[in-house]
This record gives sequence, C-alpha cells and structure tokens, in this order.
Amino acid sequence: MDKAILFDMDGVLVDSEDVIRQAAVKGLAEYGIAAVEEDFIPFVGAGEDRYIGGVAEKYGHPYQKAMKDRVYQLYVELVDEQIKVFAGVHELLEILKAQGYQMAVASSADRIKVDANLRAAGIEQSLFGAILCGEDVQDKKPSPDIYLAACEALGQTPGNCIVVEDAINGIQAAQNAGMKCIAVSTSFSSQELARAGADRVVDQILEVAAAVQDI
Repeated sequence: MDKAILFDMDGVLVDSEDVIRQAAVKGLAEYGIAAVEEDFIPFVGAGEDRYIGGVAEKYGHPYQKAMKDRVYQLYVELVDEQIKVFAGVHELLEILKAQGYQMAVASSADRIKVDANLRAAGIEQSLFGAILCGEDVQDKKPSPDIYLAACEALGQTPGNCIVVEDAINGIQAAQNAGMKCIAVSTSFSSQELARAGADRVVDQILEVAAAVQDI
C-alpha cells in the first residue's frame, strides 16, 4: 500500500477537548486570568503554547511556559477518568493496519499529553510507524512542519500522505504540506471544515476507512 495516513490526535482519535479546556481554565485562573471555554476555540489545533498563550495574551498577560506546565499537570490528573475515545477509532486503526497503510500520529500537543491520551484511550503506540509531537518541530500548525516531519519519518512523499484532522489550523497545515485532508466534524461544523478546504468531510471517524479509498 503506497499511501500513508497521518492522524492528528485531539479531536480525531480521542475526545479530549473538554478535558484540556477544563485544565486550561483552572490553570490560567491560578495566574489571575478569568478565561472562559469559548476563548480557546481560535487556538484549537495550534499546540498548547498558542492554545494557552493566546488566551493569556487576550487578557493582557504575557505567556509563560510555566502556565502550560501547570495546565498539563492538571490535564494528566483528569485524563484517565474523563477522556473519551471516539466510537470506531479502534476498529478504524485495525482496518487500516490490515489494509497495509502506514500510519503516524502528528499532534501539536507535547509528548506528555500524547502519551497520556494514547495510554488512557488504550491505543497501542506500536500501531504507528511514527509519533510526532509539538516538541519535534519549531513551527506548529498551520505550519506544515509536523506533517512533513511525519511524512519523512515514514519514508513517504507528501503526495502519498492523507491527513485526518478536526481543526481548521490542521487542515491548513495539511494544505501547506501538499497533502490531501479528511476532516472529522467533531470540533467544527461540516460547513466550516469544507470552507477551510478539506478534501472530504465525515461525521464519524469510522467513515475515514471508505474516504481514504476515494482520495
């Protein structure tokens, strides 16, 4: 099988957006920032430095890495009990593996969050030929860097890679990398994802199995 499937993680493999928003609201509150969950929407998919830093700056506070460290501490405390795996994820990964696709995770989140999510979700890291995280690249999505790095790690070319995303920043990253993109309407509406330029929009993650055959 020539093609490779590059998965974003949060909002694609795991339903973790509520958990990270809770942790971010609590963590920023310790810095005197009265953030609300809606503040984080523009920064979904851009990595936690922007996710947390963008909101801190909105309230007039300079971003400090310690803010992210504290949010991650809170996140890890919450994730095992609160994370949800989207219906069909395990089945999809087994289908794609059986069909011979190479697979990678390419997440803007830091390694601590990626590892915690995969562990809590019961997703074996051995399913993936590469797992790329926010620390592995300098520029986060919508920069193409993480998808290009995952492509290189698999020994692939961008034209043979299909990205699975949930966020507008991620769709733009896939486009900037010269890759096709399937978007799952978990974090944004189907209309928003289509306007952002996704090549295909699906409502359920298991639909990706058929969609990759058509791209």
